[in-house]
Amino acid sequence: MPQIADPITYGSEPSPGRVRWTRQQCEALLDAGILEGRYELIDGEIISKKGQKPQHRIAVILVSNWLRLVFGNLFIQSQSSIDVAEEENEHNEPEPDAAVTREPTTAYTRGNPGPKDLLLAVEVSDTTLRFDRGKKAALYAAAGVPDYWVLGINGRRLFVCRQPTKRGYLDTTIYSADESVSPLDRPDVLVRVNELLPPIGNR
Repeated sequence: MPQIADPITYGSEPSPGRVRWTRQQCEALLDAGILEGRYELIDGEIISKKGQKPQHRIAVILVSNWLRLVFGNLFIQSQSSIDVAEEENEHNEPEPDAAVTREPTTAYTRGNPGPKDLLLAVEVSDTTLRFDRGKKAALYAAAGVPDYWVLGINGRRLFVCRQPTKRGYLDTTIYSADESVSPLDRPDVLVRVNELLPPIGNR
């Protein structure tokens, strides 16, 4: 049976002396050649996304491929930037491992898809489970993303977060590898969590 998960909360006060980068400043660092490689901006922190482990890479491919089968190729973006709530957007530019958009990706020529454009966001977690269930969940909930999944590789579980509010998701349910779940926007389609996870013992 799926379990109801306790929420993970983070304090809203920044650390003393902390520098919060903006999206504009990050773009300037990129243009100057100071900031290299893939990164995402979360609450003013520049987080490197280099050096994916094979298990993470495989899970992202499995999740993205399944979503494409369900929603169509042009409605899925993988590890690409999205916008969040307007009041949070200056200091945040997350890149979900997979996201489902309401319109084909070709519709978003003037910028990133925003909160009203997203049906589902997915993060794949190996070493980042607490971060993805905490700070990122709070960010996506405040933006109103209706369906947020965190695929925990190490525990082979899927955390499904729904009912977003400014204070976080009201409903987080845990599904084991042998259980099945449907996207909120496609309740007619089921997937076993195990189908989204890398095979055990894969090298």
